[in-house]
Parts: sequence; C-alpha cells; structure tokens
Amino acid sequence: MFGQAMNPIIRADGSPKFAMASTLLGAVLNIILDPIFIFCFHWGMMGAAVATVIGQVATALLSVWYLLHLKTVKLSGHDLRWNREIVGRTLSLGMCSFLSQISLVASMAAINNMVRKYGALDPVFGQEMYAQIPMAVVGIVMKVFQIVISIVIGMAAGCIPVVGYNMGAGQKERVRKLFSLLLACEAAVGLAALLVVECLPRQLIGIFGSANESVYYTEFAVKAFRVYLCMIVFACLNKATFIFLQAMGKAVASTLLSMIREIVFGVGFALLLPLFFGLDGVLYSMPVSDILTAVVSACIIVATYKQLSGRTDL
Repeated sequence: MFGQAMNPIIRADGSPKFAMASTLLGAVLNIILDPIFIFCFHWGMMGAAVATVIGQVATALLSVWYLLHLKTVKLSGHDLRWNREIVGRTLSLGMCSFLSQISLVASMAAINNMVRKYGALDPVFGQEMYAQIPMAVVGIVMKVFQIVISIVIGMAAGCIPVVGYNMGAGQKERVRKLFSLLLACEAAVGLAALLVVECLPRQLIGIFGSANESVYYTEFAVKAFRVYLCMIVFACLNKATFIFLQAMGKAVASTLLSMIREIVFGVGFALLLPLFFGLDGVLYSMPVSDILTAVVSACIIVATYKQLSGRTDL
C-alpha cells in the first residue's frame, strides 16, 4: 500500500512512465516470488503474503529513490519541516481515501460473514460437501469486480492532476468537460463489464478452474455473477464520482458519499436483506446499494455541474 500511495506523487510530477515502471516492479516481483515461496519453500499462504510485501517494499524504495533524484524539484531538510496548513489540507484529502478503504473492508467483512452464516442455513450449501461453495463463488465474483473497478479507478486517478491544475487556474469549464468525458468513459467500461458478466458467466467461471466442480457450484456462480454485478454500470459511475470530487478538493462530499455507499448501504443491506431472502439476499445487497448510491451521486453530480458553471456552490 505504501508503494501505491507514492505513485500519485510521481504522476503529478509529470512522470507517468516511471509511475508505471514502479508499479510493475512490485507486480512482477510478486508474480515471480509467489510460486517460489508457495511451491518451492512450501510456505503456503504465508509465502503469498511475503511475496506481496516484498513487491510493495520494492515499489516504495524505487519511488523514494526517484523522489530524491528529481531534476525539477530538489528535496532538502527544509522541505520536511512541519507546516500546519499543508498537513491539514493533505490529511483532509488523504483521510478521504483512508475512510473509503476502511469502509470497503467493513462492507466486504459483512458480506463474507452473511455468506458464511446463511450459506450454512441453505438446504444445499448447508451440507458439508457443498459448504465452501458460497464463499468460493462470492470471492471469485469480487475478484472480477475488483478488476473492473481497478480500470475505473485508474481512469479517474489519471484525471486528478489535470483537475487540480485547472481548478487552481480557475478553468472550471475544462473541469466540467473532463467530468463529462470521464463519466461517459466509465459508463462504457461498466456497460462492457455488464455484457460480459450477464452473457458469459460460465466462461468467467471457467477461468478460475470450475471444470470439475458440482452442478450446484456452477448454478450458484452463474446466479452470483448475474445478480451481484447487474448494476455494475452504476458502481463504476459512483466510484468515478468519489475520486473526481476528491480531485476537486471536495474531501467531505467524497468521503460522505463513499461512507454512504459502503457503510450505510453496503453493510446495512448485507445485514438486512438476508433476513428476508436468505443467501440470495447477500447477492441482492450489491445492486440495491449501487442503485441507491447512484441516486445520491446524481444529486451531487448535478450540484457539481452547477458549481462548475458558476451558478451555485456544492
């Protein structure tokens, strides 16, 4: 995580190639070390964790080295002195990402706990031989969802330095046009993902090696993909709105919107809907949360457009 946190600084300095190289270094090291630690050293899950940490440390060290060798900016001891104003502004924006990640963890924990609890009460998955299917399937669906959201985050994060520069220069019309373009692109990504998960769920399952699994596994996996991710277009737009608001310096609005999505709706519906729909209620919690968050996001988007047009303030 530390290495990932350094990359936005590097991109803001105008060196996207190095940001990509530093990120790839950690990923490549992780890929190489995973089989070595897991199969050669027989470390199992611990080996995978160690490989991940080594990759992140390598990325962080390379990023620090780069920052100390910038040509346009020279860091000195004076730059490391405490500045209350700068620290306050940095923390206000950084806290947004921190709370978003923590709330996401809480939402995923609630979903996993409900899957385990109500899976045990299901007539089929309550049997010992099928008990692991719900957790395995939901884990796969979440991984696919994370891949799509990573694309969304990457596109939105690429707008951060552009938004910051133009907001500082008073070029709000450019920011408004960029926001429109970003939403359109994110919607396209979400639509493409929706077509894949709705039309090709069996092929997605096959990627994760389900050829020898039971029919119950396949049926539940197909249902999970089609139900859990049926509102993925809204999920993409919501995530883009979170990040764009943060880039505009609207840390409070971004944080509140993220907390509403993950804590109020995400955790709330993950706990509530299974009471009425059992295991299926866990799957329903995702699209319901995305729909309601999209309603809130739409209100904020309209207000943001008005602000960028100079008619009102957010």
